[in-house]
Amino acid sequence: MNIAGNELRKGMVIQYENKLWVVMVVTHRTPGNLRAFVQAKFRNIRDGSQKDFRFSSTEKLERLSMVERKMQYLYGEGDSFHFMDTENFEQLEISRDVMGDAARYVYPELVIVIGLVEGVPVTINLPQTMEFQVVETDPEIKSATASASYKSAKLSNGLTVQVPQFIRQGDTLKINTETGEYQERVNKK
Repeated sequence: MNIAGNELRKGMVIQYENKLWVVMVVTHRTPGNLRAFVQAKFRNIRDGSQKDFRFSSTEKLERLSMVERKMQYLYGEGDSFHFMDTENFEQLEISRDVMGDAARYVYPELVIVIGLVEGVPVTINLPQTMEFQVVETDPEIKSATASASYKSAKLSNGLTVQVPQFIRQGDTLKINTETGEYQERVNKK
Protein backbone atom coordinates (compact mmCIF):
# COMPACT_ATOMS: atom_id res chain seq x y z
CA MET A 1 0.00 0.00 0.00
CA ASN A 2 1.38 3.42 -0.94
CA ILE A 3 1.20 6.38 1.43
CA ALA A 4 2.26 10.03 1.10
CA GLY A 5 5.25 11.30 3.07
CA ASN A 6 3.00 13.37 5.35
CA GLU A 7 1.08 10.19 6.37
CA LEU A 8 4.22 8.61 7.81
CA ARG A 9 3.83 7.69 11.51
CA LYS A 10 5.98 6.12 14.24
CA GLY A 11 5.78 2.31 14.22
CA MET A 12 4.94 1.93 10.51
CA VAL A 13 6.97 -0.48 8.40
CA ILE A 14 8.23 0.95 5.09
CA GLN A 15 10.03 -0.59 2.12
CA TYR A 16 12.52 2.01 0.88
CA GLU A 17 15.76 1.63 -1.08
CA ASN A 18 15.00 -2.12 -1.37
CA LYS A 19 15.19 -2.52 2.43
CA LEU A 20 12.60 -2.95 5.18
CA TRP A 21 12.54 -0.15 7.75
CA VAL A 22 10.52 0.56 10.89
CA VAL A 23 9.76 4.25 11.51
CA MET A 24 11.19 5.39 14.85
CA VAL A 25 10.73 9.18 14.79
CA VAL A 26 8.75 11.46 12.45
CA THR A 27 8.91 15.26 12.41
CA HIS A 28 6.82 17.40 10.05
CA ARG A 29 8.57 20.66 9.10
CA THR A 30 7.43 23.79 7.27
CA PRO A 31 10.45 26.14 7.04
CA GLY A 32 9.23 29.68 6.36
CA ASN A 33 7.85 30.08 2.86
CA LEU A 34 9.45 26.85 1.59
CA ARG A 35 7.64 23.59 0.90
CA ALA A 36 6.78 21.31 3.82
CA PHE A 37 8.77 18.13 4.30
CA VAL A 38 8.98 15.18 6.65
CA GLN A 39 12.18 14.33 8.56
CA ALA A 40 12.20 10.67 9.69
CA LYS A 41 14.51 8.27 11.49
CA PHE A 42 14.26 4.64 10.33
CA ARG A 43 15.68 1.41 11.79
CA ASN A 44 16.59 -1.37 9.37
CA ILE A 45 14.63 -4.51 10.27
CA ARG A 46 17.36 -6.91 9.13
CA ASP A 47 20.55 -5.45 10.63
CA GLY A 48 19.29 -2.89 13.19
CA SER A 49 21.16 0.05 11.63
CA GLN A 50 19.52 3.47 11.84
CA LYS A 51 19.33 6.17 9.19
CA ASP A 52 17.70 9.60 8.78
CA PHE A 53 15.62 10.39 5.68
CA ARG A 54 13.87 13.47 4.33
CA PHE A 55 10.69 13.20 2.22
CA SER A 56 8.47 15.77 0.53
CA SER A 57 4.96 15.76 1.93
CA THR A 58 3.60 14.28 -1.33
CA GLU A 59 6.35 11.71 -1.99
CA LYS A 60 4.95 8.16 -2.20
CA LEU A 61 6.29 5.43 0.12
CA GLU A 62 5.43 1.73 0.22
CA ARG A 63 3.93 0.73 3.56
CA LEU A 64 3.99 -2.96 4.48
CA SER A 65 1.31 -4.64 6.53
CA MET A 66 2.22 -5.64 10.04
CA VAL A 67 0.68 -8.46 12.06
CA GLU A 68 0.30 -7.76 15.77
CA ARG A 69 0.46 -10.71 18.19
CA LYS A 70 -0.04 -10.94 21.95
CA MET A 71 3.14 -12.42 23.36
CA GLN A 72 4.11 -13.37 26.91
CA TYR A 73 7.64 -12.58 28.11
CA LEU A 74 9.36 -15.74 29.34
CA TYR A 75 12.99 -14.86 30.14
CA GLY A 76 16.07 -12.95 29.06
CA GLU A 77 19.41 -14.51 28.16
CA GLY A 78 22.33 -12.21 27.36
CA ASP A 79 21.14 -9.86 24.61
CA SER A 80 18.12 -12.01 23.75
CA PHE A 81 14.58 -11.85 25.07
CA HIS A 82 12.31 -14.88 24.75
CA PHE A 83 8.56 -14.56 24.21
CA MET A 84 5.71 -17.02 23.68
CA ASP A 85 2.67 -16.43 21.45
CA THR A 86 -0.39 -16.64 23.72
CA GLU A 87 -2.52 -18.28 20.98
CA ASN A 88 -0.32 -20.93 19.38
CA PHE A 89 2.44 -21.17 22.05
CA GLU A 90 5.26 -20.68 19.50
CA GLN A 91 8.37 -19.10 20.98
CA LEU A 92 10.15 -16.08 19.54
CA GLU A 93 13.58 -14.67 20.33
CA ILE A 94 14.01 -10.88 20.09
CA SER A 95 17.37 -9.06 20.20
CA ARG A 96 18.14 -6.15 22.51
CA ASP A 97 18.38 -3.85 19.44
CA VAL A 98 14.73 -4.54 18.53
CA MET A 99 13.61 -4.34 22.19
CA GLY A 100 15.20 -0.91 22.67
CA ASP A 101 13.97 0.90 25.79
CA ALA A 102 11.21 -1.70 26.26
CA ALA A 103 13.87 -4.06 27.66
CA ARG A 104 13.84 -2.03 30.90
CA TYR A 105 10.15 -2.72 31.52
CA VAL A 106 9.56 -6.40 30.71
CA TYR A 107 9.27 -8.97 33.48
CA PRO A 108 8.33 -12.69 33.44
CA GLU A 109 4.71 -13.44 32.44
CA LEU A 110 4.08 -9.87 31.17
CA VAL A 111 1.84 -9.98 28.07
CA ILE A 112 2.54 -7.31 25.44
CA VAL A 113 1.79 -6.75 21.75
CA ILE A 114 4.60 -7.38 19.27
CA GLY A 115 4.39 -6.26 15.64
CA LEU A 116 5.72 -8.73 13.05
CA VAL A 117 6.49 -8.18 9.37
CA GLU A 118 7.19 -11.33 7.37
CA GLY A 119 7.64 -13.16 10.69
CA VAL A 120 10.33 -10.72 11.89
CA PRO A 121 9.61 -8.74 15.12
CA VAL A 122 9.77 -5.00 14.44
CA THR A 123 7.79 -3.19 17.15
CA ILE A 124 7.27 -3.71 20.89
CA ASN A 125 4.07 -2.10 22.21
CA LEU A 126 4.12 -1.65 25.97
CA PRO A 127 1.22 -0.17 27.95
CA GLN A 128 1.67 3.61 28.28
CA THR A 129 2.06 3.26 32.05
CA MET A 130 3.21 0.34 34.19
CA GLU A 131 3.42 -0.18 37.95
CA PHE A 132 6.63 -1.02 39.81
CA GLN A 133 7.54 -1.23 43.49
CA VAL A 134 10.17 1.02 45.10
CA VAL A 135 12.97 -1.21 46.42
CA GLU A 136 15.35 1.52 47.58
CA THR A 137 15.10 5.26 48.25
CA ASP A 138 16.45 7.88 50.62
CA PRO A 139 14.37 8.84 53.66
CA GLU A 140 12.01 11.81 53.36
CA ILE A 141 13.46 15.24 54.12
CA LYS A 142 10.85 16.89 56.34
CA SER A 143 11.86 20.48 55.54
CA ALA A 144 11.65 19.97 51.74
CA THR A 145 8.72 21.44 49.86
CA ALA A 146 6.69 18.92 47.89
CA SER A 147 6.70 20.93 44.67
CA ALA A 148 10.42 21.55 44.33
CA SER A 149 12.20 18.66 45.98
CA TYR A 150 12.83 15.27 44.36
CA LYS A 151 14.96 12.29 45.27
CA SER A 152 16.09 9.11 43.49
CA ALA A 153 14.21 5.85 43.87
CA LYS A 154 15.28 2.45 42.57
CA LEU A 155 12.39 0.34 41.27
CA SER A 156 11.85 -3.41 41.16
CA ASN A 157 12.78 -3.44 37.44
CA GLY A 158 16.17 -1.82 38.16
CA LEU A 159 15.17 1.60 36.78
CA THR A 160 16.05 4.68 38.85
CA VAL A 161 13.58 7.57 38.68
CA GLN A 162 13.17 10.96 40.33
CA VAL A 163 10.24 10.96 42.77
CA PRO A 164 8.70 13.41 45.29
CA GLN A 165 9.98 13.38 48.87
CA PHE A 166 6.90 11.55 50.25
CA ILE A 167 7.67 8.32 48.35
CA ARG A 168 8.92 5.49 50.58
CA GLN A 169 10.43 2.06 50.11
CA GLY A 170 7.66 -0.46 49.38
CA ASP A 171 5.39 2.06 47.61
CA THR A 172 4.01 1.08 44.20
CA LEU A 173 4.48 3.73 41.52
CA LYS A 174 2.98 4.26 38.08
CA ILE A 175 5.77 4.92 35.53
CA ASN A 176 5.34 6.32 32.00
CA THR A 177 7.03 3.76 29.69
CA GLU A 178 7.62 6.32 26.91
CA THR A 179 9.51 8.84 29.05
CA GLY A 180 10.64 6.67 32.00
CA GLU A 181 9.23 9.25 34.41
CA TYR A 182 7.25 8.92 37.63
CA GLN A 183 3.50 9.54 37.17
CA GLU A 184 1.89 8.84 40.54
CA ARG A 185 1.89 6.69 43.66
CA VAL A 186 -0.64 3.87 43.36
CA ASN A 187 -0.87 2.78 47.00
CA LYS A 188 -0.71 4.75 50.20
CA LYS A 189 1.27 3.12 52.97
